[in-house]
Amino acid sequence: MDKDILSGSHTININQRKNISITGVKKIDNFDESEFLLETNMGYLMIKGSNLEIIKLDTYQGDVSIKGKIDSMNYTESSRKQEKQESIFSKLFK
Repeated sequence: MDKDILSGSHTININQRKNISITGVKKIDNFDESEFLLETNMGYLMIKGSNLEIIKLDTYQGDVSIKGKIDSMNYTESSRKQEKQESIFSKLFK
């Protein structure tokens, strides 16, 4: 893995809510045309919008570019998958 990815370099550039370029991406956990969940150096990043699609993916450098209408972005400390699994287990063992 590139040393920039490991060192915590992370940037986001948005151009007219139509294009977004992100550096410091470790992996893409989940995506479809309305939602992307990316693991970055600064936590999980959720991008929501419409007609979203990847236009550039560089796994070596950790760069991702997405086009479409961007409605929102949100950082979380954990992925949704982990949160859902925890909530299911917590309900079972109450």
